Amino acid sequence: MSGNATFSLNDTALVSVAHVDAPEVVTSEYFDEMLAETYERVGAQSGLLEGLAGIRERRWWPEGHLFTDAAAAAGAKAIEASGVRVDEIGLLIDTSVSRDRLEPSSAVTVHNALDLPSSCLNFDLTNACLGFVNALQLAGSMIDSGQINQALIVDGEGSRLTQQKTLARLSNPDATMADLFAEFATLTLGSGGAAAVVGRHSENPGSHKVVGGIARADTSYHNLCVGDLDQMRTDTRAMLDAGLQVSKLTWDDAEERGWMEVDRYIIHQISQVHTSMLCELLGIDTAKVPLTFPFLGNVGPASIPITLSREVDSLQAGDKVLLMGIGSGINATVIELVW
Repeated sequence: MSGNATFSLNDTALVSVAHVDAPEVVTSEYFDEMLAETYERVGAQSGLLEGLAGIRERRWWPEGHLFTDAAAAAGAKAIEASGVRVDEIGLLIDTSVSRDRLEPSSAVTVHNALDLPSSCLNFDLTNACLGFVNALQLAGSMIDSGQINQALIVDGEGSRLTQQKTLARLSNPDATMADLFAEFATLTLGSGGAAAVVGRHSENPGSHKVVGGIARADTSYHNLCVGDLDQMRTDTRAMLDAGLQVSKLTWDDAEERGWMEVDRYIIHQISQVHTSMLCELLGIDTAKVPLTFPFLGNVGPASIPITLSREVDSLQAGDKVLLMGIGSGINATVIELVW
């Protein structure tokens, strides 16, 4: 392979990672109650979100809370934890799928909220649920090239509006079993914010080295999951099968790279079915896979940094950590960290 399929970073490190939780807990039982009449009419079984997907609850932001508010709040926490001065940050990347508007970028609002310097390059980078992992690779490449010394990656996601519209649509008397299946994945989404400061490993004592990774794509599957803030329609079974296939492509050199002896696998949080099948396919020890989807749902590109942030206190210096991201389209990337 050549090009961007395999990459290495020389002096890049994760300096800090932080997350913020949305305050409103919304249970899958509540969704079942909202759809009870539809379930009965079309002959669907209640309880699939918890029984099959393993998602007991997810969170919502309050009405009026902006996605950029979540991204900026997480960014402020990551900066404080890093010890890096705001005027040292040379790059801001907002990787959010959720957007308050089409123009201008979400990054400019976060840049302003955090009072970042005029010299701080800022832009959005979106790639479905893989955006945060892509941004880590990009920021690392710019650090290694000498363009910047420190970067801030942020993400703010919210599922409230999309799920409210989906529940209203599926409660209509003309909703079918096919509609339920097509929009099932929408009800697994969650809300939250995450951020990371990335810098030079040699200049940030106690930072966590970003070694490099592998990326693979199969864009013949680009139509399996298509969505916006109003609606997301997914061929769930085909998406699962395709995602596993691309993940296996990404994992082909795992043994050679020593990835079978990793201390923690931070896998993009989708569902219990996806996690179980992925671990079985790749031979991953499930005891090393922390889970956040049961109580947060799938928080899109924020799910990997949120899960990693929740694991920080249990990681020790020298631990090998893999970030395993996948985004509809389909793209997959694995990034190796040494804690």
